[in-house]
Amino acid sequence: MQDPIIVRVPILPFRIVNAHLVCTDAGVLAVDAGLPDSLDRFSRALDRVDKTLRDIRCIVVTHAHVDHAGGAQALHAASGAPIVAHASERAYLRGEAPMQFCCTGCVGRLFYRTPLVHQCYAAVEPDVEIAAGGALDLRPFGFAGVVRHAGGHTCGSLSVELASGDALVGDLLASGIGIGPPFEDDPARVATEIDRIVAGGGRRFHLGHGGPVGAPEACRHADRLRHVVPSMPRPQRMAQVLRGAE
Repeated sequence: MQDPIIVRVPILPFRIVNAHLVCTDAGVLAVDAGLPDSLDRFSRALDRVDKTLRDIRCIVVTHAHVDHAGGAQALHAASGAPIVAHASERAYLRGEAPMQFCCTGCVGRLFYRTPLVHQCYAAVEPDVEIAAGGALDLRPFGFAGVVRHAGGHTCGSLSVELASGDALVGDLLASGIGIGPPFEDDPARVATEIDRIVAGGGRRFHLGHGGPVGAPEACRHADRLRHVVPSMPRPQRMAQVLRGAE
């Protein structure tokens, strides 16, 4: 299989929010689907490599936050491609449960107060679910690589790890936003997953926010994360406060 062309889909300006397309002769792998109403951005990105929405063979949703999953239903409907997600994210993707956010500092607390992170999106049903600790071989779709459970940002976060050394990791790390993503369920777990990807040959990390970055910067980020203590998930914290007031 040929080395893929990685195309960034600019969901918001200045690399604030990115999705990605992995393009080969076999077709296109979409990694994340951006915010609601992002479909035209995917069409324009595909035009740059002479592809169309119907060339998408698979859509990987790295996790259920609105800036990664908000456009999943529209992208699925336009392309006909199956959606891959982790089983732990199912209730959030279906709109059956509110997404939880563990803030990693003042940046996270600021983001949590904005309407963007709480924006609703069209419910989506995963076609392929990955179990805890599981992986999906992408060769049947025409891509040399795997989708792997890489929890830590959320319980069911996924990474796409390609034989080319490219790793499309959603929010496992970010560049340009303080020490990284404003929310992390388990920063130490994220650090472990980053180390694992680098040890497995990951050389270029394509990010949901900022980037891309090389393995050395990813390892430095992992080292910083080992010292981060996240807050309690916000819905749980509010429930605890209310119980204490009774």
